[in-house]
Amino acid sequence: MSPPRACAPPLDPASPLPAELEAWLDWLATQRRASPLTLKAYRAGLHALLRLAEGRPVIELDVQDIRRFVARLHGEGLQGRSIARHLSSWRGLYRWLIRQHGVRANPALGVRPPKSPSALPRVLSPEQANALLDPEAENILETRDIAIFELFYSSGLRVSEVAGLDIDGSLDLAEGLVTVTGKRNRSRSVPFGHHAAAAVSAWLAVRSQLARPGEPALFVTRSGGRLSAGGIASRLGHRARLLGLGVHVHPHMLRHSFASHLLQSSGDLRAVQELLGHASIRSTQVYTHLDFQHLAKVYDAAHPRARK
Repeated sequence: MSPPRACAPPLDPASPLPAELEAWLDWLATQRRASPLTLKAYRAGLHALLRLAEGRPVIELDVQDIRRFVARLHGEGLQGRSIARHLSSWRGLYRWLIRQHGVRANPALGVRPPKSPSALPRVLSPEQANALLDPEAENILETRDIAIFELFYSSGLRVSEVAGLDIDGSLDLAEGLVTVTGKRNRSRSVPFGHHAAAAVSAWLAVRSQLARPGEPALFVTRSGGRLSAGGIASRLGHRARLLGLGVHVHPHMLRHSFASHLLQSSGDLRAVQELLGHASIRSTQVYTHLDFQHLAKVYDAAHPRARK
């Protein structure tokens, strides 16, 4: 098979990619079980590569081209993390082209993105988490929402994992365990507390009033279908504003809060890694920095030689 050639860059970022690039994304989806968010990010990276290549075939690009593209993206104002995502998609594409189409070298290999300022994830304080979760539900949608948010904060699940829960097989209320399939098709079981169990039980008691017959989703919309990740994020933001929390709350903030609060109490980084479903402990270590910030604040407030 002859090596693939890229066509001119599409004007519309949502337009289809050249067939070989679409084949790589399809391979990621079917063989590597890449998440929809990963596929979306990689598609954006490929569109950027074609735009920067200005019609040149991707197999003709070399490491100097890739370095120039990185510099151009940085000059356009793209942050280091976004450039790193693009580079990741380019490296993955060339690895696949080497295996499948005989391309000789990976020009993106070893090219580094510009450094971004270190930004720690924002978390809720335990008091803010209680303020979000404690007020009782006033209607069926709030009953559903509280069950979702309690489960988030109690288990540290990803929003896609919560949205994908079904009524059969996902939850064991008696044992306090939720089983999900996360990134790379890895399955894990995570415990949740009695507040979450009570909230989910309250929702299950009224779920049939909304759910369509035969709908497997645990959490459904007012029209009876599965509640999407975007819908969950919208409802969480709405509740935070309604209760006057004063911060923008999104689903991943509850996951961050779960991890940070658990690490502060236990100090067990490996356990937090397992609960979050991180493949590498390096992804979990960011919470040690949050824990250190908490300890530093305690020191500054309490130590007699720290006070001004």
